[in-house]
Amino acid sequence: MSTAILTGQPVPGSSIEGDLRSLGFDVRTAADAAEAEALLAAVPCGERVALVDARFVGHLHALRLGLTDPRFPLAAIPGAVTAQPAGRLGLTRAIARESTAGGGTSPGLPAAPEQGGARTAVDSLADRVADALDADGADVHRPELGTLVAVVPDGPQARNEARQAVTAVDDEAVRLKSAVKARDGFFTTFFISPYSRYLARWCARRGLTPNQVTTASLLTALIAAGCAATGTRGGFAAAGLLLLLSFVLDCTDGQLARYSLQYSTLGAWLDATFDRAKEYAYYAGLALGAARGGDDVWALALGAMVLQTCRHVVDFSFNEANHDATANTSPTAALSDKLDSVGWTVWVRRMIVLPIGERWAMIAVLTAATTSRITFYALLIGCAFAATYTTAGRVLRSLTRTARRTDRAAGALADLADSGPLARGLAAAFRNPARRLPALTAPVVALLGGLAVTATAALTGFGSPWPAVAAAGYALTSGLAVARPLKGSLDWLVPPFLRAAEYGTVLLLAAKAEADTAVNGVLPAAFGLVAAVAYHHYDTVYRIRGNAGAPPHWLVRAIGGHEGRTLLVAVLAVLLTASQFKVALTVLAVAVALVVLVESIRFWVAAHKGGAPAVHDEGEPA
Repeated sequence: MSTAILTGQPVPGSSIEGDLRSLGFDVRTAADAAEAEALLAAVPCGERVALVDARFVGHLHALRLGLTDPRFPLAAIPGAVTAQPAGRLGLTRAIARESTAGGGTSPGLPAAPEQGGARTAVDSLADRVADALDADGADVHRPELGTLVAVVPDGPQARNEARQAVTAVDDEAVRLKSAVKARDGFFTTFFISPYSRYLARWCARRGLTPNQVTTASLLTALIAAGCAATGTRGGFAAAGLLLLLSFVLDCTDGQLARYSLQYSTLGAWLDATFDRAKEYAYYAGLALGAARGGDDVWALALGAMVLQTCRHVVDFSFNEANHDATANTSPTAALSDKLDSVGWTVWVRRMIVLPIGERWAMIAVLTAATTSRITFYALLIGCAFAATYTTAGRVLRSLTRTARRTDRAAGALADLADSGPLARGLAAAFRNPARRLPALTAPVVALLGGLAVTATAALTGFGSPWPAVAAAGYALTSGLAVARPLKGSLDWLVPPFLRAAEYGTVLLLAAKAEADTAVNGVLPAAFGLVAAVAYHHYDTVYRIRGNAGAPPHWLVRAIGGHEGRTLLVAVLAVLLTASQFKVALTVLAVAVALVVLVESIRFWVAAHKGGAPAVHDEGEPA
């Protein structure tokens, strides 16, 4: 139970006490700062506490935004301030100072700005405490209220004006509108969100949680994959419809989280992880369905997963490299901002990058109307174009901007690189010589090493020793690529180059094994291995995004790092027959999946139970 401390004299006819109780607060009253300090001390340290002026007038949703959002340790709106356990000490100190000062008006504090046509009082204890927290350097979140009213009127006339302003704005309409992600794709914005927001409200009113809706979306997508796996025209049609339904639920879970402010660390991880699981499971379903009809498209399915995963790594690496860059003088960025000021170009640019809404709609329609092979061809062409467009733009931005990247950014890129014992040991040996090499050494070396191993795998036959030799060279170049901090302008390309090299080598060796020996099942085994490794890489991203750190070093060592896995697969392709190679890939996939899943689930559940800060990603559509 959260506690709200109402300060000052109650106002006849005020709904503030009932509003706070409807938001889950146990309401107590304090006549002055000294009594508020005593009541605060009596609240258990593990509970949220809010300080609210008894004269507050405003919308219920304004109070909800200001006092119940789990993502912020400290938050405030005019007339109210709240602290979660992580921000409790700062709030206690601020109230103690006010109590010691006698609870009067602090000298020199300006009047709060007008909101909703009413003036606010300058002697609100809650506002003075919020200002004191700001003065102490605390990070106090102040939500954007827009047309919502939140004021502390200074008299009867101002109170009447504030109440009229509250009546003039539809609180529920604002809440529904704010449930929709501020930046989303064209298909999602115009074909899904207009009605999914109402589905989110329906779920909220029935006590459903975002995690439950996320799970329902996953189950729907898995059923869609199962329908596609039947290989029948009816199955493909049902699969397309169910995939669209899964996407509607996928939008609904985020809108439900925003509508009811039910953000959580576990929820953010489930939402992001399940999105990838749904899409890649559907690829497998399409491949199984095609195989039932006599068409082997496993190479296309694996290629689509590799391309899509590498696209995401480009996004993640670029964003992390520039997360806290200290300057941005790129003319390319300026041009992009200028284009964004022209309405129609915004939607065109969002569509051509093939975000999740457009991508899933295309897959669903093509599944129902055509064949798995045509679906994968369209997906590969669309994703390749989108990857070329976004990567080229980001390379231009990086080359034309002057920015100093931080140790945090370099550390994030090193974690995304997923270097194992071989690469780390070689990096330590290369550290001093690497400092004298040109700035572009890291991405160039990573690219050349990756091209060498994948080209060798493509050009030689299954069982040839040359891919193993190239994989040993790849481990060498990988160590050199990460030998110094990744702070160069294009160093964010290192992780995607390494991902493409590892996944591409597995794909090509499996394809060569099937083509050269006519042994079926090698590519599905390779699909499973890449899926397990990709999960580990996505999990690394989500931990970094949630400020939870990277996976532990023992986990990276246990699964070999990207260079160790690449070398192992290449050596197995030399030593084993195609049938044995299939079994080895399957065993390796199961082993990697078990290790990373068990550790990942343990970590995220422990973080959730341990009260880790809630996360809600409003970034680029995936």
